[in-house]
Amino acid sequence: MLTRVAAILAAVSFILAAEQLRAESRSIEVEALFGNAVVLMINGQRKMLKVGQSFEGVTVIAAEPTSATLEFDGRQETVGLSKRITSTFQEPLELRHTIARDAKLQYLTNATINGRGVRVLVDTGANLVALSSAQANALGIDYFAGELSRAETASGITGAYAITLQSVSVGGIQVDNVPAMVVEGDYPATVLLGMSYLRHVKMQEHNGILSLSRTP
Repeated sequence: MLTRVAAILAAVSFILAAEQLRAESRSIEVEALFGNAVVLMINGQRKMLKVGQSFEGVTVIAAEPTSATLEFDGRQETVGLSKRITSTFQEPLELRHTIARDAKLQYLTNATINGRGVRVLVDTGANLVALSSAQANALGIDYFAGELSRAETASGITGAYAITLQSVSVGGIQVDNVPAMVVEGDYPATVLLGMSYLRHVKMQEHNGILSLSRTP
């Protein structure tokens, strides 16, 4: 009886070790991009995933015309078409997120503000993270609790509220207690990722690729 139990425990240990090894190392390649879907080659298995879907521990966060943002091993990484990455489980020494410049020479990426997803535009000329009142409402932000001030927009002078966001995260790089400004109306059209977030990360730009990084 004891021999049988020992054999079962050994078999279970072998299975768990195999699963752990499988989770600890993987090869990922972006083979094709189709609107909101991505064709990935993961450990030799080809799989088409839509945004939000997962396979073998890899989740598609966003799909762009030339790249896809993937989440695995607790971090996010933007990967270009036909680019291959490998993942070996280890405590990350540095969090890194790359953004490809678009046709308008802008750096647009996905972020989470107070835990909710939103599209943001990297703007080093903005002192604060800035969003419109419409965007704030969509994100469930009670900006009326902030300090009332004024802001100058293309349409003239309008009301604005100075607030503090609980958190802003881009590619897994999270900054807490981020000062921000909510402008009444529809300006800005896209949330501006200003210096109140960017000053907490290291930025490098090379050949149309902007890299944001931070050591945990």
